[in-house]
This record gives sequence, structure tokens and C-alpha cells, in this order.
Amino acid sequence: MKKKTDVVIIGGGCIGAAIAYELAKKGLKDVVLIERGTLSCGATGRCAGGARQQWSEPANVLLAKASIEKFKNFEKEMNRDIGLVNGGYLLCAHTPKEAEAFKKNVKMQRECGVNVRIVDPKEIHEIAPFLNTDGMLLGAHCPDDLHADPFLAVQGWAENAKRLGADIELHTEVTGFRKNGSRVASVITNRGEIECNWAVNAAGPWSQIVGGMLGIELGTYAERHEIAVSEPLQRMLWPLVVDFHVSIYFRQSAHGSFVFGHGNPDEKPSYNIRGSWRFIEQISKKLTTLMPALKDIAIVRQWAGLYDMSPDAQPILGKVSDDAENFLVAIGYSGHGFMLAPISGVLMAELIVDGKARTQPIDALSIKRFQGEKKHREHNVV
Repeated sequence: MKKKTDVVIIGGGCIGAAIAYELAKKGLKDVVLIERGTLSCGATGRCAGGARQQWSEPANVLLAKASIEKFKNFEKEMNRDIGLVNGGYLLCAHTPKEAEAFKKNVKMQRECGVNVRIVDPKEIHEIAPFLNTDGMLLGAHCPDDLHADPFLAVQGWAENAKRLGADIELHTEVTGFRKNGSRVASVITNRGEIECNWAVNAAGPWSQIVGGMLGIELGTYAERHEIAVSEPLQRMLWPLVVDFHVSIYFRQSAHGSFVFGHGNPDEKPSYNIRGSWRFIEQISKKLTTLMPALKDIAIVRQWAGLYDMSPDAQPILGKVSDDAENFLVAIGYSGHGFMLAPISGVLMAELIVDGKARTQPIDALSIKRFQGEKKHREHNVV
């Protein structure tokens, strides 16, 4: 392992791998990505792999729009098939309050350049014929949204980062930092110390632990979310469906299995990644209510993963403390890191190499937004 480098990236999930690749692509080859386990062993390897542009906050919409374009060019740029399915996203509204929020959001999303529209129950049925539309007032449909395999995407970023000169050190755990004045001088690991000009926290649910090693309170926390997967069936659903009213999302994978999950509003912050019978009971009722054709389907596997939650469910990007001016973060994605990873890699690379984010502004995603007046929360989280 190197003893000295320009940039140390902490975290081998989608965000860290994308940053490593984009830095190397910009010509900064002296980059070391460190991961305490293996690539994608944390939150990335436990996510559903969806990518959507339908958010309630413009900053998230713009990040997602740019990421979708990069995902669509991923195979050509990386020479890596990531199992991309251009099935779109369908969001369903059941209450008048939800319907009004959808209309407001779609108006904003269209102003941001997203190809999204409001659809009535008849159109919902045409988009997803097996979906039970009873009680649905309307939906929001974006055909440009997609889903892909997170493992393959991380492998693509990592392989190409290494091809361009970056180093990836697995089974390497951060244990602390050494500072020189207001700068991080080195990252201390279980395999030695690495001097650096920049340190990037892309540790996902463990981001607050990494920040705490520098005495920095980041405000993020880990929260369990559970997922299950079914036996494979013939293709019967193309879009990824999200229903905030009952709190569920589900999609059919390329080989036919259904992947479905939800967030439990009673879940407390923790590092618990054990699956629960309660989840299976709840999710089965939700899924078969919305997709009655699946009432006899067999669940073959379940698991739990962690969301790296921020106070407003939006990512935190950039510098976080004047006491550690070369310590940057790309954290707090609140369960949507994979969706926003492609553009996050670009923006963080620009911050380091160019001194500012050039592709799109990220001031609204600074940690400073939590100071003073209350900020808007991202509501389209499940």
C-alpha cells in the first residue's frame, strides 16, 4: 500500500468508486480508494438498483437527471454491461393531498427538463396492466428512469479507475487521522498510514463514525431498510413502481424475479442489518394488494441494508469544517446513493481538481444549510 498519495477516498461503494474513476479520468492518477471489506459490501450491495428523477427537491432532481444520462452511456464508456433496464418509474397517488403534491412536483421536474407527466388510472393500467388501480387518483410516470445492477456498476468504476492509475485497497479499515494545523495530513489505517493532500469521506452509513474521528459532527445516521426477492416469473412489469401511501417499491428484474422493499416509519437509527418476519408479513400484504397476480409467488430471499440518512434526506457534498479544510464528504444520500453516484463522482472530482463544482452548482447541498433557518426536506423517500 502506498505511503503517500494525492487523494484518499474512504469507502468502496458506488460513491467512492465513482469518485475514484472520475478523478483518474481527469488525470489525477495518484488516488487511493480504501475499503474495510470488499467492494459493494455495505449499503451499495444491499440496494434495489433503481435510478429515478422524480423528487420533491430541485437539487435531487438535477443530480438524478445528470446521473441518468451517465448511466445510459455507462456500457459504452466503461466497457461493462450493468444489466440496465430502461423501464421507467411509476409513482402512485391515493389521496388528494398526495395528488396535489405529485402535480406540484411534476411541474417542477418538467421545469428541470425531466420527461415526466401525470397519468390517470386508465393510463396507469396501460403502463402496468397487472397493477391494482383501485383507490388510485393518479400517477406520475417518467419513462426515462431505469434500474441496473449496483455490483456491476461498482466493478465498472473500479476497473476503469485502476486502468487509469488509481489504487484500490480492500480489507483496509480507517482507524483515525493525523492533522497538521487545519489540514488532514494523513489517514491512519489498520495497514499503515497514508499521507494525503485530500481525504474524502464516502463511507455511507458509517460516515458519521469517520467524521467523528476528526471531531466533526456530520448529522448523518444509519437506518435499516429491508428488501426481499421472489422466484422468477415471465415478464409482467416494466416500470419500477413506488407507492408512498403504503410505503413500498417494487420492480421485476431482467431475469424475472420481483425485488420489493419498504421503509418502516418506526425504525430507529442503528446498524442492525438482520431481516425480520414482521417485514415479510407487511411487505407481502402490500405487494399482493397492489399486484394481486403475485398472491402465490414464492419469496426466495430477504435481507436488510442501511440508509445513510441526513437531516433533510438530501446528500451533503463538499467541505464540512474549517478545522479540516481538505476533508471532503459525499454522504447522507438517504438510500439513494446509487441513483446519484455517477454525477456525484463528477462533482467531487471537480471540487478537488478544479477547485469548484463546474457541471452543476452544489451550494444547496453544503452542510451549512443546516445552520439557521429550517430547510426543505426531500419527501419522496421510501
